Amino acid sequence: MEWLINLIGPGHTELASTLVLYSFVIAAGIFLGKIKIGGISLGVTFVLFVGIIMGHFGYEVNSEVLKFVREFGLILFIFAIGIQVGPGFFSSFKKGGVLLNCLAVLIIALNVAIVLAIFYIDGGTDISALVGVMSGAVTNTPGLAAAQQTAGTTEAINIMAMGYAAAYPLGVIGIIMSMLILKAVFRINTEDEIKAIEDEMESSQQKPLIMSFEVTNRLIDGKSLYELHQILHCDFVVSRVLGADGKVIIPTSKTVLHVGDKIIVVLAPADEMKFKGVVGHEIEMDWEEVQSTVLSRRIVVTQSKYNGVPLGALRLHAGYSLNCTRVNRAGVDLIASPSLRLQVGDRLVVVGDPNDIERLATRLGNSMKRLNQPNLITIFVGIMFGIIVGSINVGFGMKLGLAGGPLVVAILISRFGYKLKLVTYTSSSASLLMRELGICLFLASVGISSGKGFADTVFNTTGMWWVIWGFIITIVPLLIVSFIARGVYKINYLTIMGLVSGGCTDPPALAYANNSTGSDAPAVAYSTVYPLTMFLRVVAAQALILCLF
Repeated sequence: MEWLINLIGPGHTELASTLVLYSFVIAAGIFLGKIKIGGISLGVTFVLFVGIIMGHFGYEVNSEVLKFVREFGLILFIFAIGIQVGPGFFSSFKKGGVLLNCLAVLIIALNVAIVLAIFYIDGGTDISALVGVMSGAVTNTPGLAAAQQTAGTTEAINIMAMGYAAAYPLGVIGIIMSMLILKAVFRINTEDEIKAIEDEMESSQQKPLIMSFEVTNRLIDGKSLYELHQILHCDFVVSRVLGADGKVIIPTSKTVLHVGDKIIVVLAPADEMKFKGVVGHEIEMDWEEVQSTVLSRRIVVTQSKYNGVPLGALRLHAGYSLNCTRVNRAGVDLIASPSLRLQVGDRLVVVGDPNDIERLATRLGNSMKRLNQPNLITIFVGIMFGIIVGSINVGFGMKLGLAGGPLVVAILISRFGYKLKLVTYTSSSASLLMRELGICLFLASVGISSGKGFADTVFNTTGMWWVIWGFIITIVPLLIVSFIARGVYKINYLTIMGLVSGGCTDPPALAYANNSTGSDAPAVAYSTVYPLTMFLRVVAAQALILCLF
C-alpha cells in the first residue's frame, strides 16, 4: 500500500502524484460547482476552492511544473475568450450598444475608484490583495489571472488568490441583490418589462424578409433588375421570377421584369414599403407548389480558400445559373449582397437547378465533418503572436503580458483573420473545451499554491475586511449605474439585468436573470457589453498592479 500512499498522499511532487492531484481537484471542483444554492451555482470557480483545500492539507506541486500549467491554462482560456468575443467586439459599439457599453465602462471605473480609495485611506493594505478582492467582487477570473501574471512573484500571486476567494461568494450575491434593489426602488413589474421588450423587438426586427410580389407598376415594365436596383437604392435579392408563360427562371442582373410577373424577394424590413411602392403589391404564394426544376438548398462553406472571399467573386449567375438569397452566419440571416465576405461556417441559401447546386456545393466544401475539425494552425499561430505582443513594452514599463497579449491578438484574428487567410471558425464544443480546460488548469494551480496559508490569512480580521471591501466594490457601482440607467435613460429592467451581469462578466447572475424572466433580453445586453468589459477588466487589473505594486 506504500505505493498508493506515495501516489495520493500529501507532500509528494512526482509527476504521477501531480497528475492525480490535478485530476482530483478539477473533477471534484466541477462536480461541486454544479450544486445550486438558491438556484445559483458557482460553476468551474469551485475548482479554485477545492485547490485551496488540498493545498491547506499539505498537497503541493513542483514550482516549475505549477508555473507552466498555470500560465498555459491561462493562455488557453484567454485566447478562447478572445476568439469568442472578437466578432462582436467592434459591432458592440453600434446603435444602442454605445450607451450600454458606456454604462459598463462606468461600472469598471467606479470599481477601480473604490479600490484606489481603500488603498490610500487604509495605507497598510497590499494592492495585490485589493486587486484580488476586486476581481472576486466582480467575479472576473481573467482579470485575476492578468494581474497575477503581471505581478510575477509567488507571494503576490497567492495573496491575490486569497482575496479573490474571500470576495467571490458575496460578489455573486451582490450582483443579484443590486437587481432586486433596483426592482424594489422603482417598483418594476417584470411582466410589463417583458412585454415592452417584445413589442420593441417586433417593431425593430431587422431579420431579412422573404416576400412574394406581383409586378403591377407599368413604369418599371421592361426594366432590368440592375435598373431596378438603381431606382430603389437598397439591397435586395430576387430569388425567382414566374413569368406570364408559367415558367420559373433564376434571374440575373439583366433579367427584364414585365407587368404580371410574380417574384420572390429577400429584402430588409426597412425597405418593404419602398419596394411595394415601386414594384407592386404583395401576394400569397407557395413557390414549392409551382411546377419547376428550381429548388432551394443550403450550402455550408467549409473550404478555407473561400474565407474572406466576397460573395460576388463566386460568379453564381454566370458560372452556375444560381441565385444566393441570404447567408446564415452564427444563426443570423444576412442579405446576400455581392460585397459580403464569406467566412468558413457560413450557410448559403441558393436557388436553382439541383445539378448546378451540387456543383457549387462541391466547390465550397459543404462538409459538416470538416467543420468539426479544429483549426489548430490558427490557434497556435495566434497564441505565438499573442505571447510576442504581450512581451512588448507599450510604455511606462507596461506590458500586456501572457493574458493581455493573447486576448488582443485573438480579438483581432477573429475579426480580421480572413485577410491573412487564417480560418478562425471553431465549433462551439471545441471552443468550450479549450476555454474550460484552460480555466480549470489555471484555477487548480492557483488554488493549490495559495492553499497553504489561506486559513491563517482569511479567517481573521484581515479576511473579514476583504469580504466587506469586496461587497462594497460589488454593490455600490452596480447600484449607481443601475439607478442612472433606469432613472435617467429609462432603460428596460431586463436590459439592465444583462448590463449588470455583463459588466461583471458573471454567468451565474445572467443565469438568474434569464431564469427569473424567461426572456433572452438579458443575454442580448450581456453579449453587447461583455467583449469590451472583459477586455477592460483585464487591462484595469494589470494597470493597478503596474502602477501601485
